[in-house]
Amino acid sequence: MRRTLSAAAALLFVLIGIGVFIALRPSEPPRGSAEQKSFTAQRLEMVQTQIAARGVENAAVLAAMRTVLRHEFVPRDRIGSAYSDRPLPIGFGQTISQPFVVALMTELAQVRPGDKVLEIGTGSGYQAAVLAELTDQVYSVEIVPQLASSVTGRLSRLGYTSVRVRDADGYFGWKERAPFDAIVVTAAPDHVPPPLIGQLAEGGRMVIPVGPPGSYQTLWRIRKKGGKVVSENVTDVIFVPLVRRER
Repeated sequence: MRRTLSAAAALLFVLIGIGVFIALRPSEPPRGSAEQKSFTAQRLEMVQTQIAARGVENAAVLAAMRTVLRHEFVPRDRIGSAYSDRPLPIGFGQTISQPFVVALMTELAQVRPGDKVLEIGTGSGYQAAVLAELTDQVYSVEIVPQLASSVTGRLSRLGYTSVRVRDADGYFGWKERAPFDAIVVTAAPDHVPPPLIGQLAEGGRMVIPVGPPGSYQTLWRIRKKGGKVVSENVTDVIFVPLVRRER
């Protein structure tokens, strides 16, 4: 009798544990549900009308933008605007970038399978997830501790377990993991950080917005060729400023 009660108690604890686990997971639309089908349709339309129609042509980038579930990377109260043609606030003065800008920067970075990529400004993890669709070596630095701690679980839950996230000042990059074949900076400093140039591999590409906060900045693609730095002015953009940590 005692052994029977023990087994029943163990089963009860397992069921309770499963219930707690399910309750703590973010709500997800059931597979095949109307909501999920709506998100899929919105994502495909986003790629067609907001991204491909504006000139992004790289097939791997377009496939990544079709694949990554953008609605998983926005706050729940913004989920209805997840696939809209604009950046969205994610808290702590940060944003998830406009889909076209994410695709454009990814295409400019020319990420290939096997490349080692550094992202500065993890945010909600959306750009990191897009990069992770292209290579299995993505390193991302986030200065806001609350974002850094939450994004790791989100990326893992969605299957992007190869992305490494670090809570640090992105101005200094990630020296221990350098050199990088590509660096994507998703916040705007007022100058190109020298440590990032130093961590760019020979033949590497860096995509970075540079300029003062509160106005248009310039999106640059910087390449390292023969030890020399070659800069290309791409377009005007607006990003949140690159936050620095007091030293």
